[in-house]
Amino acid sequence: MIANLRRSVPAYLFLLPWFIGLVGLTIGPMLLSLYYSFTDYALLNTPEWTGLQNYTNLFQDPRYLQSLEVTFVYVAVSVPLEMAFALAVAVLLNRGLKGLAVYRALYYVPSLLGGSVAIALLWQQIFGTDGLLNDVLGIFGIEGRGWISEPGTALWTLIVLRVWQFGAPMVIFLAGLRQIPDEVLEAAEVDGAGRWQRFWRVTLPLLSPVVFFNLVLQIIGAFQAFTPAFVISGGKGGPSDSTLFYTLYLYQQAFGNFRMGYAAAMAWVLLLIIAVFTGLNFVLGRTWVFYGDEGVRR
Repeated sequence: MIANLRRSVPAYLFLLPWFIGLVGLTIGPMLLSLYYSFTDYALLNTPEWTGLQNYTNLFQDPRYLQSLEVTFVYVAVSVPLEMAFALAVAVLLNRGLKGLAVYRALYYVPSLLGGSVAIALLWQQIFGTDGLLNDVLGIFGIEGRGWISEPGTALWTLIVLRVWQFGAPMVIFLAGLRQIPDEVLEAAEVDGAGRWQRFWRVTLPLLSPVVFFNLVLQIIGAFQAFTPAFVISGGKGGPSDSTLFYTLYLYQQAFGNFRMGYAAAMAWVLLLIIAVFTGLNFVLGRTWVFYGDEGVRR
């Protein structure tokens, strides 16, 4: 036993930095934020225990409810559009185009840049009152508007920005499409299946694990969206709170109003929301995700 322990010591020594990081940078701050969520803590004062007061205050706060509504709309609209667009482009690129690597890289670039401050500023120049979109509409005699400055359209410009970042799921879809055996599609064609039937009855079921993987990742990413709304609205979530994302309101409470306890409660509610959506995806996935190696739907 002592000999086994001695042999394990070098392994534990190599793992020690990781354990220190896990406890010091992940588990420790999470437990601390959970404690703060039950306190009245303004960063510079001593936390005072208030029980569930922060959580009950959340659902009496009109701006918090507005941030929930904005975020749910953003997730519900942007994720399906982004997934559909990414799948459509992946199907096109999977048809044996020359220079596939170049196209794949070009389409992937927006995913690398989409969440950056520079792209959010570019979005302001495109959808602003004097922006590029209004200049193009003016050529056709159509009067433009302030797409970002009007409450009715501001959120939709952020949804378009999200859809534009379709590169990451597209690359994953493309990898999945290239794993589908050609003989399966050829057999379906011999049996008389048309192009749409082959896609709907053969390609999509075989691709369903990849669709499921992308769906879970994109929903989690959409709930965490922050930078575009922060830059485009100047950190205020305007106009009229139409772009007040959940994470943006959390940031305002934590670093604008120094209500750390309230912000910690918001963070834990967001974690719970994401966990519920992810769990639902796994439960519902049993009805439509097909794992070919098992031969059954789970």
